[in-house]
Amino acid sequence: MDLSLKNKNALVCGSTAGIGKATAMELAALGANVTLMARNETKLKEAMSVLPKKEDQLHDYLIADFNDPEDLKSIIIEATFDKYFHVLVNNTGGPKGGPIFAAEVDEFIQAFSQHLVCNQILVQNVVPGMKQEGYGRIINIISTSVKQPIDGLGVSNTIRGAVANWSKTLANELGAFGITVNNVLPGFTATDRLNDIFSSVAKRMNKTEAEAAEFMKALVPAKRFAQPEEVANAIAFLASPAAGYINGINLPVDGGRTKSL
Repeated sequence: MDLSLKNKNALVCGSTAGIGKATAMELAALGANVTLMARNETKLKEAMSVLPKKEDQLHDYLIADFNDPEDLKSIIIEATFDKYFHVLVNNTGGPKGGPIFAAEVDEFIQAFSQHLVCNQILVQNVVPGMKQEGYGRIINIISTSVKQPIDGLGVSNTIRGAVANWSKTLANELGAFGITVNNVLPGFTATDRLNDIFSSVAKRMNKTEAEAAEFMKALVPAKRFAQPEEVANAIAFLASPAAGYINGINLPVDGGRTKSL
């Protein structure tokens, strides 16, 4: 099985912590030249310092804030001026929790911009290089909510669904060029985002956060939360040559929690 990403360039968004950072580490371990993207330069430098690196690998980073799509556009245009990216990992922190009925209209607009609009900007600028190279892997880290909406995450459920359908449409358009587009759907994963969900669930159920965590763990057949590295393993496989005929799918990495097929 060919999992090597030697001589491949990978752009990983939201790569200073959690699943994004674990993904950057795994892609680098498979031989890719990794470009980290996030808004905090200090954290980017810290992440850069721990990336696996052999003598022939070149890692770098881009500072970008997904609250400013026009700035992101100028950054990625400059980055792709003389460099091809073979792998793009779209990864953006989820919108805040809360019931959908109570959400302000601006919350939907902001989340749509941060997720779908910014994804579109990145794709439009990396795909020409992927076509030129005859190799492309676009992997979107979204949520199991595209299969089964999650209570208390109204805005997130809505926007993640939009990204999933955008991705499937894109997969149909780009497949003939050796470019695959897939979604990875993390379940409950031990990141800062999960801590925020504990808090939301605790308030809704009038429980402590520790009790909320145990309640959520009991919903998972595996009876534990995922580690970021376990989600990163799935992303890295989809980025590899071995996954060349896997296209347009939603892949849950959730310990069996999602009840739909």
